[in-house]
Amino acid sequence: MPSLMAWTLVLIAGWLLAPGRCPAAERPRDRPNVIVILADDLGYGDVGCYNPERGKIPTPRIDALAAQGMRFTDGHASSSACSPSRYSLLTGRYHWRTRLQRGIVGMWERPLIAPDRLTIAGLAAGHGYHTACVGKWHLGWDWPIAADDVPLFRNLGGPSGGGHVVTEHSAAQRAAWRRAFECAIAGGPTTRGFTEYFGTDVPNWPPFCFIENDRTSGIPSMLLPQDQIGPLLATAQGPALPGWKLDEILPAVTTRACGIVTEQARNKRPFLLYVALTAPHTPIAVAKEWQGRSGLGVPYADFVMQTDESVGRILDSLESAGCTDDTLVILTSDNGCETKIGLEELQQQGHFPSGPFRGHKRDVWEGGHRVPFIVRWPAVVAPGRVCNETICSVDLMATLADIFGVTLPANAGEDSVSLMPLLRGQEEPIHEAVVHQSFSGVFAIRVGPWKLILGPGEGHPNGSPSRLYDLAIDPGETNDVAAAHPAEVDRLTTLLKKLVADGRSTPGAKQKNDVAAKIRKDSTRRKPDTAAAPNDG
Repeated sequence: MPSLMAWTLVLIAGWLLAPGRCPAAERPRDRPNVIVILADDLGYGDVGCYNPERGKIPTPRIDALAAQGMRFTDGHASSSACSPSRYSLLTGRYHWRTRLQRGIVGMWERPLIAPDRLTIAGLAAGHGYHTACVGKWHLGWDWPIAADDVPLFRNLGGPSGGGHVVTEHSAAQRAAWRRAFECAIAGGPTTRGFTEYFGTDVPNWPPFCFIENDRTSGIPSMLLPQDQIGPLLATAQGPALPGWKLDEILPAVTTRACGIVTEQARNKRPFLLYVALTAPHTPIAVAKEWQGRSGLGVPYADFVMQTDESVGRILDSLESAGCTDDTLVILTSDNGCETKIGLEELQQQGHFPSGPFRGHKRDVWEGGHRVPFIVRWPAVVAPGRVCNETICSVDLMATLADIFGVTLPANAGEDSVSLMPLLRGQEEPIHEAVVHQSFSGVFAIRVGPWKLILGPGEGHPNGSPSRLYDLAIDPGETNDVAAAHPAEVDRLTTLLKKLVADGRSTPGAKQKNDVAAKIRKDSTRRKPDTAAAPNDG
């Protein structure tokens, strides 16, 4: 008869080698799985643990994630709008070093990330990781639309597509859509470091279908029904798959993310999974089981709760796969809360999506870009930690390089700083400065408690006066102290000019920006370089 000790060893070995386990011998704890969950338009104050006094929407799964790891109170997106923040998160480089000086990547627009630009996916793939992107891309593709066919894809109506909604399509349109969507679509995630992709690109814009790797899942051959178009639903008309349902997008994205976790755990290969959730951004298409659950009478609040549940499903899949301890999970948002979602009604009931901060999505005020930022990594991060240092989602690139023990090339991650010192408990600043930008291109620079805005509010023409705020005593940005501290205004302005001119904000060889970046913008809107570019993403 085997001894008790022998049986114990057999049981332990069986547990370690069971399907879904992630043995430490195959992936050391310093090479964790990485899951980046990027919510879309989730405000700082929409998460319960960030806004206990001025929040009314329950977010138990995100709150639990924060309790298990580190909650950053001064975490930021690089922009207060969608595409620019996504670029910065994936590349470790501020978006305003590219052609995107204001606004977002437009409908049917070409890729923003250059083909030779290193992304966090490319970095991880180079270290043996399986890399997957699920959800919203919104960084452009090389859409296979012939020049003569462009008019057949545009001016189809909707709130951001010219007004009235087109309900009938022609044989010529249907033929043009087939010509395009029968082809591979180049320039997407699988050409920018990801092994696989599944998502909807922009859920409130066409094409209304899923894209798998570089192909649409089916051929969009009809226009979206009119009852699915509106300010809080699809905001631009365009080619759609028959039977396309807006309320099925978030569940499908979540299910695919969970499936990737399960599959890669079974393969016992380290993975990086970027889950770009399509919620709580429009279309605010709440699943039936979540409708009315918030009790606030505003569908957005129910959608935030459904988003929280999606996060929980992904974390549950990780737990079921036995990989929780060996996985670094980062949850954040691309910008602050949208204003068009029943904001006044929510505030009247005591829910403030920006928490104590001024402004919302598109603003250079804190509410536009200060976002939830939570990190859980049981092997490194002690549970229940709160960090008040200023960080930015641009920092993911340097953090992964630090984890992998490599030095980034001079032309990669130019604005990224590793979070590892903070995750290990350091309580000192890691950034010399963090740069913010509004939807319209207004710059702000943050150094310690000081925040300098080069133009007030969401954006004003060239020549607007700078505004200075001491966020240590005025987090709501109510008291402009520029006149009382001219030396600080000059110091921060000079520093911002240097960070722009150097092509980087971290130590290293100077780099070139893709285009000249002006720290003060004029009032001219960026013109789209393709078929259409409604700015509501």
